[in-house]
Amino acid sequence: MSMVHAGGSRRGEKRRRSGPVSTAAALKDLAQRLRITRTLSEYEVLTSWRELVGDQVARVAVPERIERGILFVSVANPSWRTELTMRRLEIREMINQAVGNKVVKEIRFR
Repeated sequence: MSMVHAGGSRRGEKRRRSGPVSTAAALKDLAQRLRITRTLSEYEVLTSWRELVGDQVARVAVPERIERGILFVSVANPSWRTELTMRRLEIREMINQAVGNKVVKEIRFR
């Protein structure tokens, strides 16, 4: 069994940081290593919809899923679908900025 001394590392391993790391930073690093950052961002869009788009939009539009960067949203009626379709670029930018990642490339209101 080989031991790693403080300041040293085994061959092929990245050097670990010394000192404490925030939980958020540790989780972000883990998500990147597991290659699930995009999946977590997509999940955040779906679960934080009301906070991302506001109460008025959330009352009439419900996110269904995200596939290959396309967010599918169910809308209560045709007039709201038209309104939201015209605002889709604004909504997309709000979402991507809030999650800190360009997870939504397109929005399709149905």
